[in-house]
Amino acid sequence: MTATLVPPVAAQAHRDPNVLRWLGAYTASMLGDSVYYLALSWAAVQAGTPAQAGLVMSASALPRALLMLGGGVIADRLGPRRVVIGSDAVRCGAVLAVAALLFFTSPGLWPLALLAVVFGAVDAVFMPAVGALPARITGKDQLARVQGMRGLAIRCASVVGAPLGGLGVALGGAPAAFAVAGALIAVSVPLLVSVRVRELPEDDTPRAARSARSDLAAGLRYVRRHRVLGPLMLAIALGDLGFVGPLNVGLTLLADRRGWGASGMGWVLAGFGAGAGAASLLLTVRGRLPRAGLVAGYAIITGSVAVGALAYVPALPAAVGTAVLVGLLTGLSGAMCGALLQTQADPAYLGRVTSVSSLVSLGLTPLSMPLAAAAIGTWGLGPVYVASAAVCGLGGVVALAVPGLRRAELPG
Repeated sequence: MTATLVPPVAAQAHRDPNVLRWLGAYTASMLGDSVYYLALSWAAVQAGTPAQAGLVMSASALPRALLMLGGGVIADRLGPRRVVIGSDAVRCGAVLAVAALLFFTSPGLWPLALLAVVFGAVDAVFMPAVGALPARITGKDQLARVQGMRGLAIRCASVVGAPLGGLGVALGGAPAAFAVAGALIAVSVPLLVSVRVRELPEDDTPRAARSARSDLAAGLRYVRRHRVLGPLMLAIALGDLGFVGPLNVGLTLLADRRGWGASGMGWVLAGFGAGAGAASLLLTVRGRLPRAGLVAGYAIITGSVAVGALAYVPALPAAVGTAVLVGLLTGLSGAMCGALLQTQADPAYLGRVTSVSSLVSLGLTPLSMPLAAAAIGTWGLGPVYVASAAVCGLGGVVALAVPGLRRAELPG
């Protein structure tokens, strides 16, 4: 598929029809993802034991982690729009095939496990391509705003997707929910086809003369030597490592021991989502914030303090308020880090750069959850939350201590 050349974009991203078509496609795809995960978990629980269902739900993690760096190379070589269109087409076909299979037969767990593996493998190329696409559809001065719009789409998908999937399950069981997921993902394909993208200058070395391995090595070398991207990856890794355990397994145990129940945990998560959504909205409206590196560093440190405080809040309303603060600060730091990644990286390397940042998050965060659960069982909630907050805060220390990252600015 040949990309259509477009002139430099003058319109602000939230008023640009081309960007809005991309946003619609991305939102539909994320909604489909949300419904898919609910349908997968429901079908797995119905077809097997809780332990087997857990294995099915985690089956996508390994291929995603193993193939992620290679997915970045593919996105940069073939072009991100082509890769995203192909990824959504494959995911749509796989989900609808399983929906049909479950509608006509009761095949057990094997098609669900296979679907999870396929999703994980496709995610490995989809995620780097999604990260590389905005630089091809809008001006560099609008990339921070696009990052905010993308954050709003993710929040919308998480809020709307679960009830939509639940409605599908209620009306027609897992087959209906999978069909809804496939239909939503299908909506993204024609929208993506209509998105116009800009070609990038070709590398001095012809693509055919470069191996995928050399492209991967060049991408890793580019990240390591970059004065902003290298320390930014470390800050992201530390922030995610200290954040995910307390806000996942830790929150479940905290709600249980405080007597808040599942509904109380839901309110805390809703507070976090509201805060993170507000941060994305701020970036969408403002377009940029001055002194982005400095803002990211202070937001990570302040957010880590709020994460640690969550374990010591006795009442549910105060916990919800603290969660709003956590969401606002971590959402702001995450938006700043994502915007810096988008604007600091050469667009020709964005697929590989995004694959590294995705691997840093996806490779470390699953490890932190069982470790957090074991540590809470040994030392209790308070010490583990404080230790996790300290690890998260180290990400902010890195952002403030490295001059290149501390002084980094978003384009005006």
